Amino acid sequence: MTKQMIIGAHTSAAGGSFNALYEGQKIGASTIQLFTSNQKQWHSRTIGEEEIALWEKARAETGMEKIMSHDSYLINLGSPDPELLKKSRHAFGEEIKRCHQLKIDFLNFHPGAATTGDEKDCLATIAESLLLFDTQLAKGKTKLLLETTAGQGTSVGHRFEQIQTILHDLHRKIPIGVCIDTCHIFVAGYDIRTREGWEATLKEFDEIIGLKHLYAFHINDSQKELGSRVDRHAPLGAGEIGIECFRYLMESAKTRDLPKYLETPDGSPSWTKEIALLRSFATR
Repeated sequence: MTKQMIIGAHTSAAGGSFNALYEGQKIGASTIQLFTSNQKQWHSRTIGEEEIALWEKARAETGMEKIMSHDSYLINLGSPDPELLKKSRHAFGEEIKRCHQLKIDFLNFHPGAATTGDEKDCLATIAESLLLFDTQLAKGKTKLLLETTAGQGTSVGHRFEQIQTILHDLHRKIPIGVCIDTCHIFVAGYDIRTREGWEATLKEFDEIIGLKHLYAFHINDSQKELGSRVDRHAPLGAGEIGIECFRYLMESAKTRDLPKYLETPDGSPSWTKEIALLRSFATR
């Protein structure tokens, strides 16, 4: 049973992407999330043949499954600023290229932000941006995952209706799905502190988006309260959400087998304990 549990964390690719795989192995993970390039710089790095070979060697040695990349925080595929939108689209295309080079399963990304523009226009621009990559995406096996957001500032993606507006017919044209971040949806107003709360939330998700489009979870507790729309992660069970949320995710037939990626504070020592804790829930 535990072998089927795909659980990991966002590990460091410092010194080469392959190092993220080995860090995952050290913490007892069966998957990882990583940045393939510096997430705070527009200039992205190039991955050479030597690094690809080392990555493939590390992947074979560690047996990692369902590996996820997280795109740059600078990218805004819904920007009303033509120059920023152009830079964002270019950077996103470069990220897809790196994902294909490393045969990464999922590319997770925050949908975007309206900034000085209109929310409706922002959502339409995001869908338009994503369609530009249909030919490129067809050349590899990477699936795009829209991440649910906390709703800070003018960011979109904090309501299921917004995610559905982007997906709409898009899922028929490009490989795309959804990643739920537990901290984000909690501070966005979805009460997932209890089994009953999760059942209601997943029912709403299914009715608006469809559970068939849910591919992964970011696993984080929250420093901030329900509906605050402030994104501050906390260790599992040490925040406003509480441990029952994560117990449910590991026990429910609806969610237990979906890949889960920790982004909690404190790094490797905490992730080792949290991965073991999540696995223990799945075996009870």
